[in-house]
Amino acid sequence: MPVRYAPAILVGRVVRVVARWRKPGGGSAIPGVVVNRIAPGFLTTTLNSFPQGLVIVTGSSGKSTTTKMLVAVLRAHGTRVFTNSSTANISQGLTSALLERVSLTGRMSDDIGVLEMDEGHGARIAGGLTPRVVALTNVMVDQIDRFHDSEMVASLLAAIAARATETVVLNADDQFLVDVGSGLRSEVSVAPYGVSASVLAANPRGLGYARTASDRLRSGAGVVVTGVAGRRADVSLPSSSEVEAKPSTTVSIDLPARGTHYAVDAATALATARAALGERFDAAVAAEALSTIPAVFGRGEIVSVHGQQVEFVLVQNPASFQLNVDALEPQTEQILIVIGSDVRDPSYFWSVNTSSLTHVLIASGSKAHDIALQLAYDNVVVDRIEADVPTALDAFLALPAPRHGLKTIIFSADGMRRTRAHLGLATNDEVQS
Repeated sequence: MPVRYAPAILVGRVVRVVARWRKPGGGSAIPGVVVNRIAPGFLTTTLNSFPQGLVIVTGSSGKSTTTKMLVAVLRAHGTRVFTNSSTANISQGLTSALLERVSLTGRMSDDIGVLEMDEGHGARIAGGLTPRVVALTNVMVDQIDRFHDSEMVASLLAAIAARATETVVLNADDQFLVDVGSGLRSEVSVAPYGVSASVLAANPRGLGYARTASDRLRSGAGVVVTGVAGRRADVSLPSSSEVEAKPSTTVSIDLPARGTHYAVDAATALATARAALGERFDAAVAAEALSTIPAVFGRGEIVSVHGQQVEFVLVQNPASFQLNVDALEPQTEQILIVIGSDVRDPSYFWSVNTSSLTHVLIASGSKAHDIALQLAYDNVVVDRIEADVPTALDAFLALPAPRHGLKTIIFSADGMRRTRAHLGLATNDEVQS
């Protein structure tokens, strides 16, 4: 990297110290804003400088879990990895994250960069990037105020995929992504992953994608989830050998949370690690690494609160809401739902069938009455509506321990922030190290 960025790096670090002094725990994006203004080429130049290249993970849903899984697998293979937290996936956040690691001479000590990228912001900055590998998770109508239709999301992901220099890893069960893959340059290879027909059949409501492909990926043609049982999954990986007669390898993985969607995240991570590591990839090492990572910030995360085990379930769009509701442990008897101001239009969730919940103790958040009405239409009994989140949390946690399952809090992103803040838990998922 040109030494000319040294003054900008120094200024950014001074701004970071001042920002943290003025607002402890906050202001993390301010250094990135300043550096991007005074040295607009710093971000792309640094991201393109890793010796083993750059990997981008993007899509509507599953980015954070997939990125954490991928980083764990790469590090288990002895690779030094730079990655961003899920809250630093736009340009100023990425720049701030780089300032934590880059030397004054502009050198990164890591071998490879792995970035979780927001679809919209990623498409804006991708034009200056040359990632070796791009992994695409799925296309959903996510964040309806930003991404109002599936075609728009697919076009943004196609723009990011077009920057790949070697491989695009894509979900073969998502027809939008299959179409993206067919439009890539001939010199870029496609590494598909997906689920078997039996796994899809075990999910009668589908996998949440805007358009599910009609055909399943055959064994040996890509990374395939062949079985899911709770927090356990079996995944088949094609032989890395050019000799077709060599059989596929099947590994069993302990998932960080229940549900087929988490098994698909694991398949994404495995397929992406294979593309990034090449012949260095070891399926057994990868499976062991995946089996030891904890849940990602609110996504099936189990935390200890006042001596009680509480499960956090984050729902960010109708698809994730449906998948997570369907994956809850049967007979979960103590449920609190917190839907906050991030859900600007409550009708966004009307397509979700919540009837399997049966009984919710408290509905809370700024959209408490709206979600309670939806639950009532699905014949779910709601004992109490309490819009004030702290009051609802205190009442919920004061209840005796359930006879079956864990106390479970289902929340939107705003509900998660308010919940964690009231309980004194971390409010940012720092996966960077």
